[in-house]
Amino acid sequence: MEKIYELEVAGLKRELPVIQVAADLAIASFVLLGDAEMTTQAAKALVEKLPKDIDYLVTAEAKGIPLLQELARMMDFKTYIVARKSVKAYMDAPLETSVFSITTQKEQNLILDGRDAALIKGKNVAIIDDVISTGESLDALVTLVEKAGATVCAQAAVLAEGDAAKREDIVFLEALPLFYL
Repeated sequence: MEKIYELEVAGLKRELPVIQVAADLAIASFVLLGDAEMTTQAAKALVEKLPKDIDYLVTAEAKGIPLLQELARMMDFKTYIVARKSVKAYMDAPLETSVFSITTQKEQNLILDGRDAALIKGKNVAIIDDVISTGESLDALVTLVEKAGATVCAQAAVLAEGDAAKREDIVFLEALPLFYL
């Protein structure tokens, strides 16, 4: 029988399957991608917690994209920035860093198009994600944004998982436990 973790965030309840990601570790699998209702409600709640001096929103491909889209719409931003997982033919002078994510279980690259880097240079940037767990993806995004010459003025997510919920440098809506086996 599948183990379920019950979560309430932004006034909505979800039943999350608990998935083993390592020999001694399982996580409650929160997938924002495709959950339009949660995306909208979480964005509304996050907008209230974010600083007002943000010039651009940045996320990593792919699960944070719908949240970024909704935040950009609510904050009346005309554009937002997505760090891609591979270099694309359209990219000009891309900036790159690597990251090991708890959910991907392997090293991967994050790439910022040089045009996006030029756009955010000297600007205040908020880094947004669906879940912050180990902080590896967040750190990689900070590295890219700082390489571009921007200032990170906020780091935010819908959920902070495990020890991330103890961090004082991030904004999040709810804590999510880790399950040690």
